[in-house]
Amino acid sequence: MKLQIIIALILALLLTQLPVAGKYFAVLNTMIHETGHSLTALMTGGEVRHISLFPNTSGVTLTGHSSWFSHVLTSLAGYAAASFTAFLFFYLISRGYWSWMIYILLAILAVNLLFWVRNIYGVFWIVTFGAGFIWLLRTGHDTIVQYVLLLLASLVLVESVTSAFEIMWISFVSPWQAGDAANLARAFRIIPSPVWGVLFFLQAVYFAFLSLKRVFPL
Repeated sequence: MKLQIIIALILALLLTQLPVAGKYFAVLNTMIHETGHSLTALMTGGEVRHISLFPNTSGVTLTGHSSWFSHVLTSLAGYAAASFTAFLFFYLISRGYWSWMIYILLAILAVNLLFWVRNIYGVFWIVTFGAGFIWLLRTGHDTIVQYVLLLLASLVLVESVTSAFEIMWISFVSPWQAGDAANLARAFRIIPSPVWGVLFFLQAVYFAFLSLKRVFPL
């Protein structure tokens, strides 16, 4: 299994560098990121108006908040959700709980399609990705399904780190265009965007370490 995991991580890293197919699969991480924002908004008394997913792997969640605290937690939740999901997937893989990973992926796809995602590309992505995933589950051999799930887990792990690095970089070169880091800087005022960018990246690296530790115990 260790060799398969190494191969999956390398393939995931190479796949994300492809101009079209790579961005298509990387949207999986974007959807998890935006789902983290949405669930946190709901759990803190806010509302989710809609989510938009775009072919360049960016995403936007429009939420309403009941308080400043709700706004802050919602802004924090995106990168944390992606990183934690990568860790959760590798935990499930390490325990052999492949079916739970399937349930989680299908639930995320279904909830986003039914309630939140409304832009054309976002709906297209969920329908095509979901249809392909369901077709694989119905027709694929168990071993093939497990390899695909391992690749998807690796993809989320790689993207959780690289996207956090990108937002950290943007927070230094263009602080007020740094997405969640900029939102948190506006909320706190005395804590600038680069601090939040570094925080996002550090937590991504930490969860990546925990993820790999599950399958490569030290």
